Amino acid sequence: MSQQPPNAADSGAFLIGGDMPVHRLGYGTMRLVGEGAWGEPNDPAEARRVLRRAVELGVTLIDTADAYGPEIAERLIGETLYPYPAELVIATKGGITRQGPAKTEYVGRAGYLIQCVEMSLRRLRVDCIDLYQLHRIDPRTPLEESLGALQRMQEQGKIRHIGLSEVTPAQIEEVRKTVEVVTVQNRYSLGDRRHEETLNWCQQQGIGFMPWYPYAGGKLLRADHPAAQPLAALAARHGVSVSQLSLAWLLQRSPVLLPIPGTSQVAHLEENIAAAQVRLSPADWTEVEAAAASAS
Repeated sequence: MSQQPPNAADSGAFLIGGDMPVHRLGYGTMRLVGEGAWGEPNDPAEARRVLRRAVELGVTLIDTADAYGPEIAERLIGETLYPYPAELVIATKGGITRQGPAKTEYVGRAGYLIQCVEMSLRRLRVDCIDLYQLHRIDPRTPLEESLGALQRMQEQGKIRHIGLSEVTPAQIEEVRKTVEVVTVQNRYSLGDRRHEETLNWCQQQGIGFMPWYPYAGGKLLRADHPAAQPLAALAARHGVSVSQLSLAWLLQRSPVLLPIPGTSQVAHLEENIAAAQVRLSPADWTEVEAAAASAS
């Protein structure tokens, strides 16, 4: 791997919605707040350092949500990074309520989503949200109602682009009858490829795919995971960590993949961004995939 200082620009670029360029390796803020996305950060000063360092390292895509904290991640972004660099894209999400650590409920009612957008605007200190993602489709609310609310906010200039989370190609097609969809955020990683069909579909359509849990929520890093030992051996052979290997695999897997690894530590952030410099041969990547598949 190159000894150059880490920079997200090394991950390449992607044009979201045809008019919003970002470096492909971004930063996700769920781990910036308390355990289970609940409560204040354990170290608020370090949390702010992480956000500032991400921008210094060339990150131009920061992903957040009103459910992180709740509200705390958005507030920290606004307090720490505003006024924002011109090239920085902040993506947020609404449509999930949080009742405690890792306890959520989907709410897609129009009035609620409109309030979500308005409050995110206030916390992020912006007049328009670059990318607003429906955090989940609420099965209890007609999809037309949820989309109508987001469409209204977009028409009022409060949302620039719209994205979805945890959806199938059929659901995306249904949504596209009402609004344009520029990104999809689904769970996906080297160790969890359940949304392979959706990724392939997004690549065909030119839609950005933001994989959350980009190294299977840390499972690939645990010694007791069946794939941990072979992946650790491969990572060591190439002079990288397993997390860097996992992020680099995502970057080479598809040009529409926009990984958003999260962390609450500057050192871990720098390690993640350095993954943009990892270059392996096609044969090496086949070996990496085989090692991960052997554990399934």
